[in-house]
Order: sequence, then structure tokens, then C-alpha cells
Amino acid sequence: MAAVPFDPAQHQASTVCLPPGNWATVLDCLSEHFKAIGREQWLDRIARGRVLDAQGAPISATLPYKQGLRIHYFREVPNEKPIPFQEQILHVDEHLVIADKPHFLPVTPTGEYVEHTLLRRLIHRLDNPNLVPLHRIDRHTAGLVMFSANPQSRSAYQSLFPNRQIDKHYQAIAPALPGLEFPRVHKSRMASGEPFFRMQEVEGQSNSETHAQVLEKNGELWRYGLSPITGKTHQLRVHMAAMGASICNDPFYPRVVENQDDYGKPLKLLAQRLRFNDPLSGEERCFESRLTLDW
Repeated sequence: MAAVPFDPAQHQASTVCLPPGNWATVLDCLSEHFKAIGREQWLDRIARGRVLDAQGAPISATLPYKQGLRIHYFREVPNEKPIPFQEQILHVDEHLVIADKPHFLPVTPTGEYVEHTLLRRLIHRLDNPNLVPLHRIDRHTAGLVMFSANPQSRSAYQSLFPNRQIDKHYQAIAPALPGLEFPRVHKSRMASGEPFFRMQEVEGQSNSETHAQVLEKNGELWRYGLSPITGKTHQLRVHMAAMGASICNDPFYPRVVENQDDYGKPLKLLAQRLRFNDPLSGEERCFESRLTLDW
């Protein structure tokens, strides 16, 4: 029987193609290329089988360097800060996992977070290394995230998003906008801003679209229903700020605040509902978050 090709994505590994250089070993190259990770850390990872060759086999500390060699490695963050909020698993079947993500928890490993991410937590809880998120929501946003649980059916569910065959509905609490008419459509061209993690609206043909309505009024604050037609980074946060009502407790918009992880002031944005026709069965499916946004 032929060996199954190693898929780094399914094993939650990162991949690097070794750059040009004069190193003697792969260890020398990794130590120089990733300056934030010390040589001793690479030696420790190699000793624990956390650095692999293109076929998925653990490498040795003496493996000779070769330009273009594909190396897979597992990201680790020493003394990773725990996120003191628990996700909820709402649905599990052969193909899909639906989870409610709490505020502040990243969906996938990024920056200073690896184990304290929704993906890694679900892999451990469900004992399924094949889990892959089908879409993302911001770390500061709470609510529904859908995962593929089966590589065989993954592409069918992935196609729902770029083909706009899935309805995503959010709720947000933000200042009242009595001067605007609702429901309304907000379109704009979004591009990377400053600092690098922020987005901004710029001149040009629109590449983002959000449908907004008012669900409830409570004095100076309103509860908005937001349906993103496109899926740009921070789209709902940018669009609400552009309309004149930044979402309550937003640490990025309209300006960056110093304490971005104030657990007492979560961003008032919730991915509340996902609705789509199942690409395998054809049946309509709808999932709703069990989380709520308090005033």
C-alpha cells in the first residue's frame, strides 16, 4: 500500500522552504532564519520530534542543509498566556463541527497564542487532528465558527464562502444613529491601514458590503443586526465606525486603545447565526449562537 502523503495543514504544522545560504545543517539555518527562537529551543524541538522533513519524518540535529528543502515544524509559545473563557461545542457530525467561540480566544494559532486557540482546543477535545476552520472571526469577536471535520468533504463546504452561498448574521451594540435610515447597505473599498493590524476605507471601487438594520433601541445604545455580504478583515467594525457608531469596547476602531485585552470590556460583536443549504444533502441548515450581548 502506498504511503499517505504528509499534509502539514492537517497536522497543524507550519512549513518553511529553506532560503539560500551557507549553513552546514538545517539546525544552523533555522537558528539564523528565525532569530526570535534560540538554538537551544530548536534543539529541544528536534529532540522531541517537533521538526519534520517533507515526508513528515522527524529530522536529526545533524541533517545537512540544502536550499529549498521543505521543513515542517510545530509552533510553540513558552509560558503562553491562558485565555480564561471556555468555548461551547454546538454540533458535531461526520463532516462539520460548529462551536461558540468566546471573546478574546483566537480561532487559529497566531502570534503569542498556539494552544489557547479554538482550533487546538477542539482538536484536543474531539481527538480529531483533521479539523480545519472554514472561516474566521476576529479574536475579539464572539460567536459561531464552522469547522470541516473530514478532508473528503472539505472542499464542498469551503466553496460555500467564496461563492456567497452561506448567510452570516451578526449582532452588535453601538451608539444610536438616529440621523441615518435603516435598514441600509454600506459599501466601501477597504485596504490595509496603520498600524498593520487595522483596516481602513479608501477611495476606489467598493470591495466590501454590509447590510445593517436596527433590532432594538435602548436609549443612547442600539442593537444592530449586521449581515456581511463580503468577508474582509474587520469589515463590520470598520463599517460601523464609518457610519459614525463604533462598536462598543472596540480596541481598534476608531482608534487603538492601550489595553486591548480588558476582559471586563469585551467587544460587543457576536457572530449569531449561520444559514446554508448543505452541499452534500441539499437540506437547509441553520445554527444559532447560545451567547448573548448584554447592554
